[in-house]
Amino acid sequence: MRLLEQLVSRFENRSAVIGIVGLGYVGLPLALRYAYAGFKVIGFDVDHDKVRRLNDGDSYIEHITTKSIREASERGFEATAEFSRAAEPDALIICVPTPLNAYREPDLSFILNTADTLVPHMRIGQVLSLESTTYPGTTEEELKPRIEARGFKIGEEVFLVFSPEREDPGNPKFNTRSIPKVCGGVTPACREAGVALYSAAVDKVVPVSSTRAAELTKLLENIHRSVNIGLVNEMKIIADRMGIDIYEVIHAAASKPFGFTAYYPSAGVGGHCIPIDPFYLTWKARQYGLHTRFIELAGEINNDMPHWVVNKVTGALNEHGRSVKGSRILVLGVAYKKNVDDTRESPSVKLMELLREKGAHIDYSDPHVPVFPKMREHHFDLESVRLTPETLGSYDLVLLATDHSAFDYELIQKRARLIVDTRGVYLERLPNVIKS
Repeated sequence: MRLLEQLVSRFENRSAVIGIVGLGYVGLPLALRYAYAGFKVIGFDVDHDKVRRLNDGDSYIEHITTKSIREASERGFEATAEFSRAAEPDALIICVPTPLNAYREPDLSFILNTADTLVPHMRIGQVLSLESTTYPGTTEEELKPRIEARGFKIGEEVFLVFSPEREDPGNPKFNTRSIPKVCGGVTPACREAGVALYSAAVDKVVPVSSTRAAELTKLLENIHRSVNIGLVNEMKIIADRMGIDIYEVIHAAASKPFGFTAYYPSAGVGGHCIPIDPFYLTWKARQYGLHTRFIELAGEINNDMPHWVVNKVTGALNEHGRSVKGSRILVLGVAYKKNVDDTRESPSVKLMELLREKGAHIDYSDPHVPVFPKMREHHFDLESVRLTPETLGSYDLVLLATDHSAFDYELIQKRARLIVDTRGVYLERLPNVIKS
């Protein structure tokens, strides 16, 4: 226990070195937070361009300022692609993607490749924390054997924990410091080390009994959102068929001070969590002979929403004597949520592909995404269109997919010939607005 006490003391007096592995939307804010908390921080990433930009004091994520990168660098933050330096930090925190494969099964390749790269360089006295969202059992079944194969005793020489990431880009109410951190360890000593690690940088740490409990906690959080979004998306379809404005209904229901939480419909779900994480649990549950019908149904509804929106676009154009084929359509917002530059799993991109397949000429406007990004499964050689009265009027239809605050909605309504609104921006009945 002497080793544990020394490690906890180093976290408490800020003499520990923190290693963040994966400098994306989760890892980079965490690295900056530890730097501001007074720690020397080493950020690891396989992307040499990211490493270069960070060491030059530049940011590649919109809501993270160049100023914050430079201030962190002055406090001792540095980025590197040299994973052989993994022995230097007292804590290694893994923040890498966990996507699905083509069969909607968990793809742990990023976690496993990272672990296989780090473990040969680990030393006695380190904490290894996994933050990537995954199914219950990953930390113990995949990381623990790799560490033990090096001859380390978990809970005595090396401390292994799981602490799920909780980032909400674009939400000014919460940041890395203020969002409570759940933490579970493989052993009680591991948990103590993990709690000490995170208590030094965040305001509140919530210990749980095991890494499996921590892993399931993250899945429950995101499945809760997925299921409720699926519910309200289905309600939208029903309300539309009945000629009822679903947004009016939601606003009225939200006046109830108890027993109701407002969720809002959309063209689908996006980001690195909601479209993916539920399927991690459904996959794992099958190993226990369980079929997660409720969770999978919500996923099916959410995944089908882009097709429903395209049908609304088709109907709207038909009513105005136009077909989708040959029409010029402008999609507003390609980021997956409001006021961010993250396009991962964005339903807007799916809408663009479906409409292009039907023969439409597609453009987009998004002040947060000036150039359509390189994506593994999607390709558009496009740049964001600047919204002017002339450009808006040149399109047969404007499809409002992501409701960024920067859009001039009054100008859009006045100048667009036809609008399909998937976000309930226009609450009043307007002649050129179709709610979807």
